[in-house]
Amino acid sequence: MEDYTPKQPESDNELYEHHAFTVDKGQAPLRIDKYLMNRIENAIRNKIQTAAKNGNIYVNDKQVKSNYKVKPLDKIRVLFEHPPFENLLVGEDLPLDIVYEDDTLLVVNKPAGMVVHPGHGNYSGTLINALIYHFDNLPINSSDRPGLVHRIDKDTSGLLVVAKTEHAMAHLSKQFKDKTSEREYVAIVWGNMEEEEGTIEGNIGRHPKNRLQNTVYLDDDADKGKPAVTHFKVLERLTYVTLVSCKLETGRTHQIRVHMKHIGHTLFNDERYGGERILKGTTFTKYKQFVDNCFKVLPRQALHAKTLGFKHPDTGEMMQFNTAIPEDMQQCIEKWRGYATHVDS
Repeated sequence: MEDYTPKQPESDNELYEHHAFTVDKGQAPLRIDKYLMNRIENAIRNKIQTAAKNGNIYVNDKQVKSNYKVKPLDKIRVLFEHPPFENLLVGEDLPLDIVYEDDTLLVVNKPAGMVVHPGHGNYSGTLINALIYHFDNLPINSSDRPGLVHRIDKDTSGLLVVAKTEHAMAHLSKQFKDKTSEREYVAIVWGNMEEEEGTIEGNIGRHPKNRLQNTVYLDDDADKGKPAVTHFKVLERLTYVTLVSCKLETGRTHQIRVHMKHIGHTLFNDERYGGERILKGTTFTKYKQFVDNCFKVLPRQALHAKTLGFKHPDTGEMMQFNTAIPEDMQQCIEKWRGYATHVDS
């Protein structure tokens, strides 16, 4: 199978681009080394400072040092002498749960624990490694990732559509951009939600203090981040947690996880956003043991991409796919149902 590698330098002095950012309009002045520490996951400060010292950091196509202060709309590029590992894509014979396939596209049910595309700390075993092993000549998206139209988090399970032609890539990407695709998730969240259904709105952007999280910006900070809209509906109330359906109008990184935390209902066992602790319930030891057992059954955030709908790029037919809630999440739901029955009796 064909390997996907980055463009080789045309001369010994040419560098490989590892990161590229455009600074948000509302960004306050900040040293570029600190800015990059906030933006690059698993970044190492010494590596960033060395890159600046070696002239490998460019702002608006000019070399800058580590004390340069970024300004709104600055275009930042970080380059190194070696290619980024995530671009050295090698096909791997990994199993794929293919829900649907034709000559134009395929729909995959991704298991929890599988990273969608290579990145820092995950250079193999990803969905893309599997795709380029099983399929030749997948089209490249705007981020040089073959076949990928959209993505879901590593520990989120569920449906993804993959483009097999250039036309499908363009057509499907436009549907996601224009908000005409359908994406419904099922989640377990902490707390008994007051409303039966509702809509969460608020720009989502990088958390100013925790670079591994995103957060919601409102009011005076509304120009930060990107607009995000999530529609939710209660499916089942289970005492101290709630089973909810979430429909995405937009597709921001960690959108459901961030929006649910924003309204006080963090996803169950979402370690990155604090859901791996007991956030609702009693102080009894038996209850703590029960929740710990639920965490063991479901050792990840309780989120599953259950439904995916879009128009077929060639036929225009509206297609919708559904997948069952995975076993780990279903077992957790059953445990909470049992607990709720015991409390109510």
